[in-house]
Amino acid sequence: MARRRRKGKSGKWVGRALTVLLAIPALYLVAALIGSLVPVNRQWSEPGRGATIYLADNGIHVDIIMPVAAEGLDWRPLIPPGDFAAADPNAGWIAFGSGEQRVYLNTPAWWDITPRTLWSALAGGKRVMHVEYETGPYYAVREIRLRPEEYRRLWTAIRADFVLDAEGRPIRIDHPGYGPSDAFYRATGKANAVRSCNAVAANWLRLAGIRASLWPPFAEGLVWRYRRAVRARSG
Repeated sequence: MARRRRKGKSGKWVGRALTVLLAIPALYLVAALIGSLVPVNRQWSEPGRGATIYLADNGIHVDIIMPVAAEGLDWRPLIPPGDFAAADPNAGWIAFGSGEQRVYLNTPAWWDITPRTLWSALAGGKRVMHVEYETGPYYAVREIRLRPEEYRRLWTAIRADFVLDAEGRPIRIDHPGYGPSDAFYRATGKANAVRSCNAVAANWLRLAGIRASLWPPFAEGLVWRYRRAVRARSG
């Protein structure tokens, strides 16, 4: 009889452990839904005139696409095209994304994802910045028009996420990138399931004073708030 009771107790512990394991992703999804619906800077309204930025969404993560030079600010002295294998010298746009280092550097295609990279994305690892020079925001899905002060705050928020060297320049990671016009740089802090790539993009917009989702770990939790982009724009 004693053995049966011990077996019953162990079975209860297993059941409780499984319940907790199943509850964690459920709670995460509920939190993601709430965080995607709750706005910050809710009083913000899009101006009739100003500098336009774009959001790109590949279904997993969001990049912010900005003019290379606008509102008296130029990205080229900070991130020179010479850092890239063959960036178009006439590229008028630059895209920024952020994420966990192992995921970004080791998964140029979706089929390169491994359990180890997924674990890094969830549990946490070093964060990197992914930067790409573009001739135009032709692949953007959303667009946002900003006031000059909002644009400058966004520029400053993104710049502040780069780790800088002694000369005040972003530190490029020795990696070939996904193509001739993109590169990776060291970023501040860690990336994990809470500080996801999309949550970082939302935070950049929040710091700029733009309405954004409180905590959108998934791309759709952020991009739904903004106007659809007009296609076929060139640099």
